[in-house]
Amino acid sequence: MPLDTIFALAGFAFVMSVSPGPGNFLLLASGANFGFIRSLPLVLGISLGFLYMVVLVGLGLGQVFDIFPLTGHIIRLTCGIYVVWLAVKMARSGSLGPQGEQPIGKPFSFAQAAALQLVNPKAWTVAFILTASYVDPNRPAASLATLVPIFAFVNLPSISLWAISGKALRRFLGQGQRLFVFNILMAALLVLSMVPVLLGSTS
Repeated sequence: MPLDTIFALAGFAFVMSVSPGPGNFLLLASGANFGFIRSLPLVLGISLGFLYMVVLVGLGLGQVFDIFPLTGHIIRLTCGIYVVWLAVKMARSGSLGPQGEQPIGKPFSFAQAAALQLVNPKAWTVAFILTASYVDPNRPAASLATLVPIFAFVNLPSISLWAISGKALRRFLGQGQRLFVFNILMAALLVLSMVPVLLGSTS
């Protein structure tokens, strides 16, 4: 892959990774509730779940949506149900301990995070754009072998910033009912962030 293409891919990966979205809202909330270390499974699940999706699309899974358009509608419906479930779980998330130090409750798991990406229409859309722009249709496996590590190298630290930012808010949110209000707000943003793609298309 030419150097200018690598830089273009890295820039695309950074913008797509650091911009607000369902996964990043989850990371912000998880960082605030549980700290960065306990949010690592969520970070890895979001990143690796998306990259797995990119590999599937790059190897030809995207053609399924052209052959069976109903698949896109099923994904959107499944995503809507799953996102609402995640939002409820987030809104009812455990609070900080008495000193704002000891987390109470359980953070989202790796599997839950990866599942979110696999039913996330926004992630599917980005995966289609990414593979259409940077995968050689004549050499898809070779292209993906270069693309995936570059995207992961940029994506992991970029999305981690959201969990780190959440952790930075822990002391402030540990006072009164601030964390409760914060969790409700994050749950609402999670649902609202998916409305445009849920009403749109997966391709």
